[in-house]
Amino acid sequence: MNEPRPEAGNRNARQVADVTRANVAAMRQLDDLENRKRGVADRVADLVARACGHIGFVLAHFTALVVWVLWNTLAPKDLRIDPFPFTFLTMWASVEAIFLSSFVLISQNYQMRVAERRNQLDLQINLLAEQENSKMLLLLEDIARQVGARRGDDPEVGVLVQATRPDELAQQIDEAYREGEEKP
Repeated sequence: MNEPRPEAGNRNARQVADVTRANVAAMRQLDDLENRKRGVADRVADLVARACGHIGFVLAHFTALVVWVLWNTLAPKDLRIDPFPFTFLTMWASVEAIFLSSFVLISQNYQMRVAERRNQLDLQINLLAEQENSKMLLLLEDIARQVGARRGDDPEVGVLVQATRPDELAQQIDEAYREGEEKP
């Protein structure tokens, strides 16, 4: 299967909306590709999590609970299924909570994997953009020198064209946050 190519949609762009539309379509293709890779467990867990994360689910459970309690307290004693203290209801709710929480966790784990992949994609695109910008800065500096528009050395240019080192940047971020946590 071919990976989406957002730049293919940008060649005929006449407006920014054309470019963003092509980018959105490319990201949608990536999402569709990722969804096709999902296993049965991920699909079932997502389906259950979506169904249970709906207000209709809450209302149905609330209604069932009220009906259950009313029936088992107000109905004639010989028709009551689960008299007070509602042992069967408690057991059912506990088992349901175990399964629902498992489905929600499976669904969240899948979403976490997707988010991690997107973060990795975002990081790689940002690093590539930084490299492209550094190259353009050097080219602009060369052009300025050739047309005589350069007015001395700009020390900032030399710093900006250096390759970004993600490991050093992450360490700087960690240090800054540690310093912030140490302050009362």
